[in-house]
Amino acid sequence: MQSPKINLPTVHAEVLAAFERYEKALVENDVEVLDELFWNSEHTLRYGVAENLYGYPAIAEFRANRPGQALQRRLVNTVITTYGEDLATANTEFLRDHVHGRQSQTWMRTPEGWRVVAAHVSLMPKGS
Repeated sequence: MQSPKINLPTVHAEVLAAFERYEKALVENDVEVLDELFWNSEHTLRYGVAENLYGYPAIAEFRANRPGQALQRRLVNTVITTYGEDLATANTEFLRDHVHGRQSQTWMRTPEGWRVVAAHVSLMPKGS
């Protein structure tokens, strides 16, 4: 099996744009865009700081009920890697007030565009 082409420039630009759109929607609590950018499938999952969400309906319900204030944050050490033309990962650290966290996403090209198929958010221990 031949290895996929890593970080094809046009594919990388597409995923970066989708990732930036997601981040903007996240800090603005634009639930409609956040829901759009997750793959509408029972196979989609999101592990959050305090919740494990299996399937698109659970993720959408979480988004609809989460507080929408104080969501601003600063991203550092963001790494987006594309594998071929249809799969990518986005990993970043975020800083908010005195919180240092990590976020990872797996993105897949679908007929509707790039969608998150798996996500994980965690917090770093204090002092890290």
